[in-house]
Amino acid sequence: MVSSLEQLKQSGTVVVCDSGDFATIAKYKPQDATTNPSLILAASKKPEYAKLVDAAVAYGKSHGDNLEAQVESSLDRLLVEFGKEILAIIPGRVSTEVDARFSFDKQASIDKALHIIDLYKSVGIEKERILIKIASTWEGIQAARVLQKEHGINCNLTLMFSLPQAIAAAEAGAFLISPFVGRILDWFKASTGKNYSAEEDPGVKSVQSIFNYYKKFGYDTIVMGASFRNTGEVTELAGCDYLTISPNLLEELFNSEEKVPKKLSSEDAKTLDIEKKSYVDNEAEFRFALNEDAMATEKLSDGIRKFAADAITLKDIIRKKIQESK
Repeated sequence: MVSSLEQLKQSGTVVVCDSGDFATIAKYKPQDATTNPSLILAASKKPEYAKLVDAAVAYGKSHGDNLEAQVESSLDRLLVEFGKEILAIIPGRVSTEVDARFSFDKQASIDKALHIIDLYKSVGIEKERILIKIASTWEGIQAARVLQKEHGINCNLTLMFSLPQAIAAAEAGAFLISPFVGRILDWFKASTGKNYSAEEDPGVKSVQSIFNYYKKFGYDTIVMGASFRNTGEVTELAGCDYLTISPNLLEELFNSEEKVPKKLSSEDAKTLDIEKKSYVDNEAEFRFALNEDAMATEKLSDGIRKFAADAITLKDIIRKKIQESK
């Protein structure tokens, strides 16, 4: 019998590993891998990755005029060190995240993205194998527009919780988006006190609506469901372009033989009656549409805060190592 994981792949979904742990990534043979500050922080605390932290610190010490500049350089290099190791395992791309502090600064996001791409190039990795992850704020989406159109750098718009964000991202020409299924479910469970089946899961329904909108109107932007809480959420999205899945859920799917029928289809989406909307050059309308969605507004802010906090923790670890080595 074919495993549920293999059936998911056979549905047309590209399976991506949501992890910074190399052994895990190698086991499940995903096409791509995604990272974020939280995943890198967790992995960097493991003894087997100490050499990557040490290499990043050594680089940072020689690329900064003061301690804080050295810490910043070390963190950027650490992200690239992890990405480089992951790319030695997978055939596709790795997503590397711009510091969440820049989520409301278009130019700073662009500058950081270009710097990360330069760092990858310095270790022999071309931009075609990198996705730059940026939060799906108005400023982040506009930064992605510039990176895609002027620099040919593919972007992954993350922390996505609503259709307006998805529409603006597609109109900006983003290569890929990451709508967060599980975090949407978290909000609704906390808000309503209700338990949801996979079929009625509001996070699943959000990704379904985005997928159908993109396919209905012919957008090339890839839909990659992310942030899953259980395998039911995953299998309900069989047929979605990409799904990035954590190691524990990959393991469950790997060991399961439950049937995974295809649930999403481009052909079916084209027959649906969907209203077309646009946010091109209309920041006010985008912000109002996002503001009207309490869940999306709250989860976007919460996600930025959490990613920024984990980046600060990583910097604290690096700062201490730099100080100890002097």
